[in-house]
Amino acid sequence: MKSILKILIAIIFVFILFFASGIFYLSRELNEGSNIKVSSINISDLNDGVYSGKYNAGRWSNQLNVTIKDHRITEINIEDDITFVKPGVSDELFNKVIEAQNIKVEAISQATVTSKAYLKSIENALSK
Repeated sequence: MKSILKILIAIIFVFILFFASGIFYLSRELNEGSNIKVSSINISDLNDGVYSGKYNAGRWSNQLNVTIKDHRITEINIEDDITFVKPGVSDELFNKVIEAQNIKVEAISQATVTSKAYLKSIENALSK
């Protein structure tokens, strides 16, 4: 009976450790990510072409390509996406950027860090 109790305690301990590690992984870098500063880019200075940019920050690391045609952002494609993708966030954000022709747009609600990580990749692509 004592050995069964020890096994149960060990299983519970491992479960708690696993759960705490998961919470730590999911929440780390949230403060830093929500404070990412994104600067404006003057698109009229850019030549036609495909510009590649990336942002490295743990699970928000991503790489994308931005297509410029006639001094306008016409397309944004993800080459390497963030770790946990929330469906629709990138499409909604990229549509905002293309419509505004600017990366100074509002983040997608409930996806602030993800939005800023994508915007930072766009900034990095276009500021080269």
